[in-house]
Amino acid sequence: MVGELYAAVRAEDDPRRGHARWRHGRDELFRSHPQSPLRPGDPLRVTGLPYWPYDPQLRFDVPLLHAGQDLPVSVPTSEGATPMTRLGRVHLPAPADAVIDVWWLRQYAGGLFLPLRDGTAGESSYGGGRYVLDTAKGADLGGQDGRLIVDLNFLYHPSCRYNDAWLCPLAPPGNTISTRVSAGERLPAAGG
Repeated sequence: MVGELYAAVRAEDDPRRGHARWRHGRDELFRSHPQSPLRPGDPLRVTGLPYWPYDPQLRFDVPLLHAGQDLPVSVPTSEGATPMTRLGRVHLPAPADAVIDVWWLRQYAGGLFLPLRDGTAGESSYGGGRYVLDTAKGADLGGQDGRLIVDLNFLYHPSCRYNDAWLCPLAPPGNTISTRVSAGERLPAAGG
């Protein structure tokens, strides 16, 4: 279902409309899917998930940069560690002019993975960071010829933010920036 949602978003010619479709689709999945991480009775099933307003300045078409040798690591999770290999890096010109690691998950079905822990973590977003790409689940916006679409408006909380029964990789040091990214999913009390 997540893969189908992202396919519909990729088919949109307007990123803002694609983002609105994504938000609506996520709300529906969180509200009614049998594997929703929301517990029964969670008010977010009714209100929907909170987000900051869409900012077109936070959408980038960036090359996947070579980062030297592949770096296999065990990345901390909410319950231990998960094996990943660093494939490369991407340069995000805003809001922090940062270079962030891109990982390959060595479990599930594999796939590109780009978590980000920014200056909002623990205050107005989940303390362990948020995800912007998880291609194992089809959660990506595409890209061509060694490039990725990275739209920080699509940052979302991992399932373990809602339910500790879920196991979630947390953002490692190469995916941590101090700059606040007030885009994507936020905590309910964060305003916006």
